[in-house]
Amino acid sequence: MRYSLLVIARLRLFMVIGIFVLAAAVALVRIGYLGFAGAPQGQTTLEEALLPPRGEIADRNGAPLARTFPAYALWFNPRAMEDDGSPLVAEPREVAERLKAIFPDLDIERTVRILTSDRGGYLLRRLLPEDANKVFDLGEVALELPRENDRYYPQGPLGAHVLGYALEGGDRQLEGKLGMEQVLDDRLSNPLLRAEPVALSIDLRVQGALEDELGRGMLATNAKGAAGIVLDVDTGEVMAMASLPAFDPNRSDAQHSPNIYNRATNATYELGSTFKPLTVAAAIDAGIVRDLGAEWDAGPVEIGHWRRSDLKPKGDTLNVAEALAYSSNTVTMRIADALGEARMRQVMTDLGMNRPPQIELPARGRPQWPQGRSNGSWSRITTMTVGYGHGIAVTPLHLASAYAAMVNGGVYRPATLHRLEPGEAPRGTRVFKASTSSRMRQLMRMISIYGTGRSADAAGYRVGGKTGSAEKARRGGYAETALISSFAAAFPMERPRYVVVTVLDEPKGTAASSGQRTAAYTAAPIVGALIPRIGPMLDVRPDAARDVDISDLRSLIEGRR
Repeated sequence: MRYSLLVIARLRLFMVIGIFVLAAAVALVRIGYLGFAGAPQGQTTLEEALLPPRGEIADRNGAPLARTFPAYALWFNPRAMEDDGSPLVAEPREVAERLKAIFPDLDIERTVRILTSDRGGYLLRRLLPEDANKVFDLGEVALELPRENDRYYPQGPLGAHVLGYALEGGDRQLEGKLGMEQVLDDRLSNPLLRAEPVALSIDLRVQGALEDELGRGMLATNAKGAAGIVLDVDTGEVMAMASLPAFDPNRSDAQHSPNIYNRATNATYELGSTFKPLTVAAAIDAGIVRDLGAEWDAGPVEIGHWRRSDLKPKGDTLNVAEALAYSSNTVTMRIADALGEARMRQVMTDLGMNRPPQIELPARGRPQWPQGRSNGSWSRITTMTVGYGHGIAVTPLHLASAYAAMVNGGVYRPATLHRLEPGEAPRGTRVFKASTSSRMRQLMRMISIYGTGRSADAAGYRVGGKTGSAEKARRGGYAETALISSFAAAFPMERPRYVVVTVLDEPKGTAASSGQRTAAYTAAPIVGALIPRIGPMLDVRPDAARDVDISDLRSLIEGRR
């Protein structure tokens, strides 16, 4: 009996050991399979669970611009009951009215159309959990509440053209479209990087002020659109960029908005007299203009049957300072003619006017570069018209980058929407001599004191800038009733730190603009109101005791006429 009990005990022990061995073998096989084939769908690591499904975008100071969070959506599934009859218990209009009681902003007619459709579709996005419970209580099986990742833009339309938007792709993952969402798509979706927000160069406070003042300017002049840029002249960082009217990236149909076109980087315009300082800078650099007090013929320019004259002639002759202050086309044309086709074309090329603007955004307009001869050179007339901003169409960003090079010491740097740390700014390419840049700072300041830029001269901020008013180019000529008015400025002029460019598309002469539609009455006042708002935000304080020295220019303007 003792032997029999011992045998039974041993058998039981072997059975237990066998069970443990079998369980261990199954576990090892399972581990090996998972290592080879990957974890089952739906399982995730703790790290994945804690990380946002898409990284955040912030402004240069850390203010949130784009975030992702889990949310409920309201979806109508017309095949929820398969072949067992109507997917809805109640009538579609009755269901829509019940939903209206939960969501007061719901469009009943649109909802009824979806509820009677065979295709189904989203009724609402971004439902609160308590509202989702109320929908569930309606008892309609066809009203489904899928949980999905939602991209949210806390600032609404503010900076929409910079940010772009994100849509859910076929794999249920968010994909960036347009703007920096598209540019940063890989970075924002990378599990190793998306824990840290991406800082843009944009300052949210400056962005808000720019869009506010541009909007006021549009309303005051009944303009059809506007664009604006605030650019750091030393680094190329874009502190603010706006295109109005804007669109709301929070809307699920944002990609169909008629306002998605970016006027600041994609639209090209003939920007008129804002090119005149660039022409004068090139002529000073080349030694064509040595004495600013020298008299230039201000009479009409005639080449064959081609004739151009100033809109408001100021005399038979003008010096260079007067030509800029009074915005003389004829003197500028003669300066461009003396500069020559090769030098004029080279300066425009060095300033990037022959290629899309240098910035990360995918929406970048190709300039309308003048058609040259078979060897690429320009005619004499083309050289002269480009000198005062006609015959060449560029984006507002082109103009902002060119002005930054003109006033920062002569170095061209590409614009960027990434926040740069100290020492990260690119070295850039020299376009103008430092001495030329210094002289242009004086001339730009002079224009704001004596010339067409007086309405932009914000007290204490030492603004320098130039107006531009150009008829819109149309097939076969120009539209006299459609104007592009622009103003390009820098401040403070004794040591420029920022360039500001504003453009209005087809402003009208209104009571607010004294019945005028030119830039001196439309685009320049926007800059005059904007700079006092953004100056303190950008650490530029008003100081009436400081200014750039223009004592040697005053005698060229004062007392002559």
